[in-house]
Amino acid sequence: MTNSFVLKGDILWSRTPQDMTICENQYVVCADGVCAGVFPTLPERFASLPVHDYTGKLIIPGLIDLHAHAPQYAFRSLGMDLELLDWLDTQTFPQEARYADPDYARRAYTLFVDDLRRSSTTRAVLFGTLHVDATLTLMGLLEDSGLITRVGKVNMDRNSPDCLREESAAASLAATRQWLDGCRDFTRSRPILTPRFIPSCSDALMEGLRDLQRETGLPVQSHLSENQGEIAWVSELCPDSTGYGDAYDRFGLFGGDGCPTIMAHCVWSDEAERARMKQNGVFVAHCPQSNVNLSSGIAPVRAFLNEGLSVGLGSDIAGGVHLSMLRAIADTIQVSKLRWRLQDASLAPITLPEAFYLATRGGGAFFGKVGAFESGFEFDALVLDDAMLPCPFDLSPLERLTRVVYLADDRAVTHKYVSGRKLM
Repeated sequence: MTNSFVLKGDILWSRTPQDMTICENQYVVCADGVCAGVFPTLPERFASLPVHDYTGKLIIPGLIDLHAHAPQYAFRSLGMDLELLDWLDTQTFPQEARYADPDYARRAYTLFVDDLRRSSTTRAVLFGTLHVDATLTLMGLLEDSGLITRVGKVNMDRNSPDCLREESAAASLAATRQWLDGCRDFTRSRPILTPRFIPSCSDALMEGLRDLQRETGLPVQSHLSENQGEIAWVSELCPDSTGYGDAYDRFGLFGGDGCPTIMAHCVWSDEAERARMKQNGVFVAHCPQSNVNLSSGIAPVRAFLNEGLSVGLGSDIAGGVHLSMLRAIADTIQVSKLRWRLQDASLAPITLPEAFYLATRGGGAFFGKVGAFESGFEFDALVLDDAMLPCPFDLSPLERLTRVVYLADDRAVTHKYVSGRKLM
């Protein structure tokens, strides 16, 4: 078998948000790119496989970034004194317009992909720009990186500057089909339909994307209920809709049978919107750092979990300025404490096991059986060396992981496996 081996070390992974499995000094088996299980002693049937001995190190599932903007990596940390809509106008749109230049796109995307490959992220769902050639360049670089990604050519034909607006719905849809033809041969970097958000997409464009989604079966990603000013704008643009989520749903781009969907943020999603997301199987990409940086608010992640929604974490580069999903885990916990203390005492803070679940199995579910060391799951794994964090007393594996999350950065990642393929 190819991509078959054994890792030995202190293994941690999640069965449920509250149930973290901890296996000290044990073996996890990868058989042809798929996990065959975790064992205290290596079964005889796997005795012929090579064993990579990481005794004393932590082994966890790969971390999933459900929402990031690849073209924004170049200007992360800029404009953080602004709220969302002003930030888009003064920072994001002018910067994304630069990707019309193929040379600039390759330089900027090479930096992004190189850093993403070295990070704790094994799979990601990414926005590109509206430019076909630049988005294909990004996908080609990601294809070669060994990471597994979904990437979207952005659609936007209204309420955008001249330098970053498609001339019509028909032109946007034609460019989308050209892009889909161009990425047909990619196997690890696959397309996802990407209306930027309701304000930037005309009704005709949304209807065309609905038809294209029905034709291709592709998943969809967009933004939902991130900022109160944005929500008010959507209400003005879509007076017949009962809410932001309904504005997507009336075009058939809000989950449901055959339309896997990620909605980023959902900071201000009310009970009715959350109930529709659950009914339609919409994934929430919670982006805690971005929501703080752009003063959007704190999403009710405890309510999402209590109500049974599908939830993962996103870096939301460049609203969020850190690529590390380890940082996203810590941010998730910390902002939930502020929401509990300052806004809603009925929603208990998120715990580390819960945030770890969201970064692994929670977001991984969008890709299928991903994010855990259960038999039959795709084998994504990180080996973490916490020797950079010396301590004068003994720590349990969970305590060591906690310190890596709060104190370390992605330099703790010494080895990385994606679908059984070793990337570093």
